[in-house]
Amino acid sequence: MGKNELDVIVVGSGPNGLAAAIRLQQAGMAVLLVEGRETIGGGMRTAELTLPGFKHDICSAVHPMAANSPFFRSLNLGQFGLDFIYPSISAAHPFDNGEAAVLRSALADTAELLGEDKSNYLRLMEPVVKNWPLIENDVMGPLSFPTHPLAMAAFGSKALQPATMLATAFKTEKAKGLLAGMAAHSILPLNQVASSAIGLVLMAAAHLRGWPIPRKGSQSIADALAMCFTSLGGIIQTGFSVKSLKQLPSSKAVLFDIGPKQLLEIAGHKFSSLYRQQLTRYKYGMGVFKIDWALDAPIPFTNPLCREAGTVHIGGTFAEIASAEQNTWLGKQVDKPFVLVAQQSLFDPSRAPAGKHTAWAYCHVANGSIEDKTAAIERQIERFAPGFRERILARHTYNTQQLEEYNANYIGGDINGGESNITQLFTRPALRGSPYKTSSDGLYICSASTPPGGGVHGMCGYHAAMRVIKDLKLKK
Repeated sequence: MGKNELDVIVVGSGPNGLAAAIRLQQAGMAVLLVEGRETIGGGMRTAELTLPGFKHDICSAVHPMAANSPFFRSLNLGQFGLDFIYPSISAAHPFDNGEAAVLRSALADTAELLGEDKSNYLRLMEPVVKNWPLIENDVMGPLSFPTHPLAMAAFGSKALQPATMLATAFKTEKAKGLLAGMAAHSILPLNQVASSAIGLVLMAAAHLRGWPIPRKGSQSIADALAMCFTSLGGIIQTGFSVKSLKQLPSSKAVLFDIGPKQLLEIAGHKFSSLYRQQLTRYKYGMGVFKIDWALDAPIPFTNPLCREAGTVHIGGTFAEIASAEQNTWLGKQVDKPFVLVAQQSLFDPSRAPAGKHTAWAYCHVANGSIEDKTAAIERQIERFAPGFRERILARHTYNTQQLEEYNANYIGGDINGGESNITQLFTRPALRGSPYKTSSDGLYICSASTPPGGGVHGMCGYHAAMRVIKDLKLKK
């Protein structure tokens, strides 16, 4: 690539940086993707964190949004080696009485196991699943007039409710608990407006295409995206940490897969005072404390359905989870946190030596907290899987500061790129005609701090790339 042939530089190789680079290259542009680390991937990396032969997903682990991403689906990443494994149960939610709610791929099967709430679950989820093909591009994009207003309005009337309100649609603790675990992925207190949105999307995702686990680890998603990009003629340069615009070669546009804080540090002097002010005021949400385990055997959940699930939500009843999330949000001590557990090695033998297993988990903590939640998380798992601790061979932990050191986008341990509250849901990181376009001509942002927010789906990068394409064509 000659010095004067570069159209766009993409900074950062997370799912959104890679998606943006691919879309720009598809449009016939000459694209250079630069990554500060020696390996690409952002939140899609896999490494031996504990013992040799035990492969752990450093950040993202289970990928309902990757399977349900309109842009990723269009790329046919299987041709680049990506192989998704689909657990028979997407997610399980155990209770102290030994029962468990489960999220299966079939809507009817999930509803059937909810007993008295069977019809209520169908009433809630059938319209969402049926209408999803009509609304997915609007839900997974910037704020705009919807393509199908009635279908979008029907979804919005549920999604914008606090999860505490949506839960009143159910009678049983089993159904309410299932909803609580899904809604807690929002990393918001369950009494906040729009805390139901991510729960509804995740449940619909399970019924549409499942919650898959990538064979050999989340790094395989990044590798497949990179192969797709380079097959189109794109160039990747690793070990290129961008601290200043002066470091970058000449190009027509620069697209940043980074958060508002880092963007200000690199290019803040180029922005208007109003835009700088908006980025400075951007709100980050709760952080996470994460553990990876090397295990001598699978987690011995009391309920057998939990042993068939790729993901297990641990926290008990709706009231318990709501209380834990609210108190964490307020910075209070929480002894029984809501815990998300992934059991990749149950379905992917490549993750551990023969006969051994891995497990992955995190709980929410106050942003920037350095509290060690190892004991609290392991107690919660032991609560539903007596004997779990005896199976631990080794563990690796990340507190919020360590997560931010690993990935500068995880400010204070916030893995969602900022609060997903009602004011930042569609207008992140600033209220503008296009959230991807900064106030400086030629500079753009495409990270999870733009719509539609966190998750491995690449749609922030796709929409940002479409904005760049539109603007560069107008300049011709």
